[in-house]
Amino acid sequence: MPHTIDLHFLNQPRVIATAVIPCDGGVLLVDPGPTSCLPALTAGLASLGLTLADIRGVLLTHIHLDHAGASGTLAQHVPGLMVYVHEIGARHLARPEKLIASATRLYGADMDRLWGAFLAVPDASLAAVGGGDAVTIAGRHFDVAYTPGHAVHHVCYRDQLDGVVYVGDTAGVRTAGTYALPATPPPDVDIARWLASLTAIEAWAPTALFLTHFGIVDDAGAHLARFRTALVRAATRARDLVRSGRDDAALTADWVQWLRQDVRTGMSDAEARAAESAAPFDQIWQGLARYWRKRVEGEGPEALAAPPA
Repeated sequence: MPHTIDLHFLNQPRVIATAVIPCDGGVLLVDPGPTSCLPALTAGLASLGLTLADIRGVLLTHIHLDHAGASGTLAQHVPGLMVYVHEIGARHLARPEKLIASATRLYGADMDRLWGAFLAVPDASLAAVGGGDAVTIAGRHFDVAYTPGHAVHHVCYRDQLDGVVYVGDTAGVRTAGTYALPATPPPDVDIARWLASLTAIEAWAPTALFLTHFGIVDDAGAHLARFRTALVRAATRARDLVRSGRDDAALTADWVQWLRQDVRTGMSDAEARAAESAAPFDQIWQGLARYWRKRVEGEGPEALAAPPA
């Protein structure tokens, strides 16, 4: 099983987790987090008797800043470090101007406070992966699945040694208890493809899941079933709100109020705040609303009609 480093994003526990996997001559990291959390990552490695120099590879599930922001900084600090990422994400890591501009439209003046520097990853340090690939890194063997839905460049990794699947955001946010929260920021949300991605993960029969938000989930099959239902439920509510025809400010307020009440059915106030830090509720709305507004009124994936029991 991997070690878990809590990156204490914005000084809050259980928001962003980095997986630390022992390998030949050191460790591998899955989703090292943003550069703003690099001190916490360094301290977490130190608690395991490690330094940045012990990192033998970085596996990225996708390139959103909370998952991948420190990748370029790590590549500068660790000579020869390889960063594994979907081919669509690889070109944005090498030339991050568009990614930074898109994130700036979403976060504005808070960019540096939230994420810190986002440095380019040198082309020579990038290894593009895709669905169906198998990769070996420092003696550890991983299967790769292409898992769009949350992001078009999302992949998941299955460790062939212990059966743990590193799911990024494909299996949602679970910061406390069993409550499963979909993270659906714009612009790539696609519910039909997301449901297919969950089926692909289930086909691996994982022994456990590692969620970037947050950590090891031992009840993998039950969690995936709960999350599938939660995703369909959230998408259906968003579809109905979009169809109501009200202005977006009113719809956003309605959505955020509903979701804040809903998460508190499964966790404390402090835990709910951590969940909202991991997946800001207004951004969840923006991604789902964009998804439905791109579709003709009344049209939607057939999978939405019948959430699984």
